[in-house]
Amino acid sequence: MFRPRPAHALSIWLLLLVFCTTVANALHFYLDAGEKRCFLEEIPSDTVVEGHYKALEWNEHEQKYVNNPDLGILVEVDELESGDNVVKTRGPSEGRFTFTSHDSGDHSVCLSSNYGNAWFTKTHIRLYLDIVVGSTKPDREHDRSHVSELSSKLRDLNQKLEDVRREQQYQREREANFRDLSELTNSRAVWYSIAQIIVLVATCAWQLRHLRRFFEDRKMH
Repeated sequence: MFRPRPAHALSIWLLLLVFCTTVANALHFYLDAGEKRCFLEEIPSDTVVEGHYKALEWNEHEQKYVNNPDLGILVEVDELESGDNVVKTRGPSEGRFTFTSHDSGDHSVCLSSNYGNAWFTKTHIRLYLDIVVGSTKPDREHDRSHVSELSSKLRDLNQKLEDVRREQQYQREREANFRDLSELTNSRAVWYSIAQIIVLVATCAWQLRHLRRFFEDRKMH
């Protein structure tokens, strides 16, 4: 009977885990005409982000969601802390958008349809969205003609490890910012205490001087 070696069995287990994680990353939601949906993404600085979307429109005659060539999707990405607009593009019902983050922090990813007036257009849209933070995914169709499926899964595993490294880098940046803020607060508290002590000493010295003059005047009289 063939028994896989421990390292081989571990590789198979990791590949299955990556496959399950990749499937779980896909999401879809529903839009009405004139409605905008936004999502928050925590992104480290100098990181490439790629998004893929696909929109289907409800067809009353066929009673299902179908592809409509006239349907367009507006994609807007804003950096919340600075308020800068990173991406604002209008594309077809299926497309991609890519940008590189300049600063670490929360980014708002918003999508809406080109049907701007909900009063005259009763349209229901199912929108699929997949956002990849980090290096872009490999072209699977091109890779199938050159490498085996196992090699493709191993590259996906390396991508997941790279995502973990980027997340750790982002956490380190947040900890450094928090540490700098704590040190600044402590420094201000120390200077405030020193200023209070100086004011207190000056007040005591003035009162002692005033009392000494008062007693000297009493002795003279």
